[in-house]
Amino acid sequence: MIIRILFVISLLTSLCSANIIAFDYCVGDLSLPYGTLEQRGNTSNPFKSGASTALASQFPGLNGMGISMVRADLDVGGAVPIHTHRVSELLIVIEGTIIAGFIDTNNTVNVGSTPVLAYATFPSENPGVQFVYGALFQSSLSSELVQKITLIDQAQVKKLKKIFGGTNN
Repeated sequence: MIIRILFVISLLTSLCSANIIAFDYCVGDLSLPYGTLEQRGNTSNPFKSGASTALASQFPGLNGMGISMVRADLDVGGAVPIHTHRVSELLIVIEGTIIAGFIDTNNTVNVGSTPVLAYATFPSENPGVQFVYGALFQSSLSSELVQKITLIDQAQVKKLKKIFGGTNN
């Protein structure tokens, strides 16, 4: 029931946006794998957060509709890494308590004593996401450059690059 309500909200958000629906109708590629927003995201990572997506690549019926959704799960003490999207985001918290901080988009932290369940809806079938930690610590940027632009000491930069799979050149 909640997912249906959120889908309607997502559709209304899309209709109110400046995006233009690309097609009058579109038959989706039924060979694509289907995801589900009922499935809890994998939170076994350093951020204690996970996501399940409903993008056109998982739900062929969204192809050309200009909408998408994400289910976000945060364990107690979990955080969504600082990130950006190329479109607006509407976040609805279903369970739990978070603090949401805005830089260019949404950075959330679970400050409550229970896990969080939240849904985000976007006025795009592919809103894109860029995690700051990925850009800095999963990259091949030199550790010296990352140190200069973040003011984080070199040992910590190298440690973070090791955790997230970047190179330490």
